[in-house]
Amino acid sequence: MKFAIFGTGGVGGYFGGRLAQAGEDVTFIARGHHLSAIQQTGLSVESIRGDFVVNPARAIDLTQTVGAVDVVILAIKAWQLDDAIHQMKPLVGDATVIVPLLNGIEHMEALVSAFGSEHVLGGVCRISAFIAEAGHIKHVGIDPFIAFGELNREMSERVSKLYDVIKNISGVTVEASGNIELAMWEKYLLIAAFSGVGAATRSPVGMFRSIPETRAMFRRALEEVALVANSRGVGLTEGSVQSVMDRIDQTQPDTMASMQKDVLAGRPSELESQTGALVRMARAATVSVPTHEFIYASLLPMEKKARQPS
Repeated sequence: MKFAIFGTGGVGGYFGGRLAQAGEDVTFIARGHHLSAIQQTGLSVESIRGDFVVNPARAIDLTQTVGAVDVVILAIKAWQLDDAIHQMKPLVGDATVIVPLLNGIEHMEALVSAFGSEHVLGGVCRISAFIAEAGHIKHVGIDPFIAFGELNREMSERVSKLYDVIKNISGVTVEASGNIELAMWEKYLLIAAFSGVGAATRSPVGMFRSIPETRAMFRRALEEVALVANSRGVGLTEGSVQSVMDRIDQTQPDTMASMQKDVLAGRPSELESQTGALVRMARAATVSVPTHEFIYASLLPMEKKARQPS
């Protein structure tokens, strides 16, 4: 299959690198010094599942030179989506499928609106990886996992074909999901609460889970996400909430979410696509989410400052 990895950061670099390592036809979409390094010396991946180098690696910044591909793996920050949609259009032919691996929920509506449901699968992944330096991806935690599926819950031929390609690739666990919307909300349940509470308290998980007041805040944040999900017909349960609590208690104590890291560093973050999105969905459904409203209002001034022209 012919793949385009749109966004060669930690997520796209790792999964795209594994596909290229396995001999698949992969083009990496990157920019700046990262692009130059990949073009000159290949893509280096340092991983807890085994290091490897893709060299040579096909990497470009102009999608027009690639043409239509079979699969676009979209692995960007959610606030980059509008620009990505415009740049992705030359990659999408009659049979192309887009597999988005973004944090959040709202991006699905934007992708379906731009490309039509016939080109968009639901997607979710788990991994902790980042760009350590130009051309070098570092995978530091979480066994890499990717799931995808049709939004109408059918087990289609294209989902089966993509699953067959990825299932035997080293260093990746894959699932063809019969309810990808639920899987995406289960991840959003974790990431929206984790990112928001971590950023608002300026604390890693080990600290906010161990203080009764902030532990209670985190659980309330989870319960509010579940309320919004269920107002949209997604079946998150008390068991879903408890499952996240159990996972948080097993997480390395110094762990921080990527949104939290961006907020604390004064960089543009995914506040709008995570906390802001939940607040907007709650208002549309007339559901009360006071914890997330507090987090959103508390972090918004820093987000606006980070987005001011320098």
